[in-house]
Amino acid sequence: MSYQDYVIAAYAVFAVVLAWDFVAPRLQLRRELRAARLRAQRAGNRNPQTEPTR
Repeated sequence: MSYQDYVIAAYAVFAVVLAWDFVAPRLQLRRELRAARLRAQRAGNRNPQTEPTR
């Protein structure tokens, strides 16, 4: 392997890590928002806000 190959490999690794740093927080945010929506839906199903009929 020549020096150029090492440089290309280093840039490739850098690009992969940079892409992961861009994507990972968005995936986590999407997962957390989905969990919060599901929690809210479960809480809404458990305690309906309608008044009982007499």
